Amino acid sequence: MLTPRKRPRQQRSRETVEAILEAAAQLFQRHGYAATTTNKIADRAGVSVGSLYQYFPNKDALLLALADLHLEAAEREVMRVFARFAEEPPDLTRLVTDLVECVAALHADRPELHRLLFDQAPRTPELVARFREAERRMADALSVELARLGAPDPGVTALLAVQGVEAQVHGALLDDPGHLDAIVRLWVRALGGK
Repeated sequence: MLTPRKRPRQQRSRETVEAILEAAAQLFQRHGYAATTTNKIADRAGVSVGSLYQYFPNKDALLLALADLHLEAAEREVMRVFARFAEEPPDLTRLVTDLVECVAALHADRPELHRLLFDQAPRTPELVARFREAERRMADALSVELARLGAPDPGVTALLAVQGVEAQVHGALLDDPGHLDAIVRLWVRALGGK
């Protein structure tokens, strides 16, 4: 069972869930998945393990909830980049640089937790569907900018760029952060820049 047992309705319950999730994030980041237990998470959050189990049936459910929160934050931040560019004249190099830097910042925050979410979070059909929807919304936003720049077939190109930047930044930051400039150069050239 990976779904939360119940949803917090009152402010105090929401604060309890937030404390549990933050404690889980800290412990997963510091100790990894195997060494983190629900008892340690409850202790760190300042709640009883019974309170934790009211909301999350197991560690996998916590990891899945953290993955969902990360996905929401990632989409929100990337969409802010596109919102800024909608107000300005199109500039491909700046757009790609800001997009890569935004995605890099998301990966650099708690890198061990990010690796754990990427490598071990359960891939439920619901999470995969939410990921694909977020990816599509980001590609739609990029497509608008590519169309403003006169790029051919901006819809498909934008989707490939969103998928490619995410995968390349993920690999670069977790394996060798020195490749971010190369990712920017690659995508500027691929999208028709110099």
